[in-house]
Amino acid sequence: MLNIGLAGRTTLEILCLGAHCDDIEIGCGGTILRLIEEGIDLSVRWIVFASTPQRKEEAIQGARAFLQGVSGSTVMIEQFRDGFLPYAGVEIKEYFEHLKTQCNPDIVFSHYRDDRHQDHRVISDLTWNTFRNHLVLEYEVPKYDGDLGSPNFFVHLDKPICQRKVSYLLTSYASQAEKQWFSEDTFRALMRLRGIESNAPSTYAEAFYCRKLTL
Repeated sequence: MLNIGLAGRTTLEILCLGAHCDDIEIGCGGTILRLIEEGIDLSVRWIVFASTPQRKEEAIQGARAFLQGVSGSTVMIEQFRDGFLPYAGVEIKEYFEHLKTQCNPDIVFSHYRDDRHQDHRVISDLTWNTFRNHLVLEYEVPKYDGDLGSPNFFVHLDKPICQRKVSYLLTSYASQAEKQWFSEDTFRALMRLRGIESNAPSTYAEAFYCRKLTL
């Protein structure tokens, strides 16, 4: 599937980084589900930085849904203040410095560097600052800011996986239902658009920004 130097691998260590509780699921949830479905033995470290007690429970539920079938996983939901990550830069930088001693991932999923949300950019910048010799795939999160770009890396998804992704998101994050963008048609529309751009046989895809790739 990932014919980028990882072809033929039967095990992968994956690091998923998200500023907020639903970011990872929105950005790369379908890709995680596809890797699991293909029978790859995954070890996943899943880290969310900003949360509240209510959203923490939702985030744990979401991670459990998407990580069903994973042989090993570590889910960490931290309590940094939503919207204020740039102002907790020292603490978050120290967190990353410790993190790099704990794992050596084959793939790092993180935020898009040009994301207009300040929290997302902090996590993206520190991802690149910390994991310099790793494959980093930057995912996208649709939002009011209108910051979607032109990704260059696509993962094709079949329709059942898309349905599971959307279902898990809507079921896990009831607190977000009142937001007009947090809806089935939003998530399907973005995957459909990326499916068109990558000529996906299933018509759906997730897209990423891959800035550096070595084989």
